[in-house]
Amino acid sequence: MKLGRLNHVGVATPSIEASVAFYRDMMGAEVIREPFDLPAQGVKVCFVDTPNAQIELIEPLGDASPIHTFLARNPGGGQHHLCYEVPDIDEARAWFEAKGVRVLGAPRIGAHGTMIFFLHPKDMGGVLTEIMETPRNQH
Repeated sequence: MKLGRLNHVGVATPSIEASVAFYRDMMGAEVIREPFDLPAQGVKVCFVDTPNAQIELIEPLGDASPIHTFLARNPGGGQHHLCYEVPDIDEARAWFEAKGVRVLGAPRIGAHGTMIFFLHPKDMGGVLTEIMETPRNQH
């Protein structure tokens, strides 16, 4: 397996609306996608395009959202995870498991409509890492 392209940086936020204003007004973002709910993961997401990747703004959706814990420790929000693309999600999962990396939960459909899984930050240099199968309509 080879490290794929950085797809996005996940940024947890207590307010997607406020974060969109920040990226638009402070950072000069020109392409900001429409926010949408991802109930299976307990979050609302919004993608901000950059020339070489995206910023995924993540807001809790309901009280059971896994983002609540992160925001309790970081009330203003902040970097939550990095997401890398791979051509084959099953091959990538087997690769990481063979190396003793803890996979967090079963593979599932992510915000881009492709299969994803997360890797434990303690096994990934302190960074929560998302592995995502490259969308078929890209590259």
